[in-house]
Amino acid sequence: MAAPVPRFEAFVEENLHPLLRTAFLIAWDEREAEDLVQETLFRVARKWRQVAAMEHRFAYARRILVRLAVAGATKRHRRRTELAATDNLAAAALEIAVGAAELGALEIRAELISALGRLNPRQRAVIVLRYFFDLSESETAAAVGCSLGTVKSNASRGLEQLRQILEPGDAGSVSDSVSLKPRSAEL
Repeated sequence: MAAPVPRFEAFVEENLHPLLRTAFLIAWDEREAEDLVQETLFRVARKWRQVAAMEHRFAYARRILVRLAVAGATKRHRRRTELAATDNLAAAALEIAVGAAELGALEIRAELISALGRLNPRQRAVIVLRYFFDLSESETAAAVGCSLGTVKSNASRGLEQLRQILEPGDAGSVSDSVSLKPRSAEL
């Protein structure tokens, strides 16, 4: 007798928050993140029998989400620049994206989240997957749909841009308190 197919609803309940967090960190817009997750779950649902048989269902869904987010980045950027920026973007990012234990003090988190929003979408996707979710370079390349070299160059350029944003030139800046190494590299 074949193993029972896991319920799609259970998959959604278990993975909705991590998908929303990932979408927000990459798309940098709460409504767009919700739309990306909805489209991702729609695509997963259409192939649920095949997806249910996969060992890493969440990784499959995350790959769809990241590719949707990177593909639609130009349209989102254009729309975002046409609309007025909200002053509460960093606060919203903190509530949605990052738990208190992950990045330390509130002002450090707000500054880092704000700086992350200034990266281009592909760099942001690579930084989020590598350093927030601790994926390897090859796992990140598979999720983003690019080569290993592209992941390395986007990570390097993104980290350098974050350093420039976070290091205004004064000693003791916030970047001294924030490690941008993958968690596995710290071990």
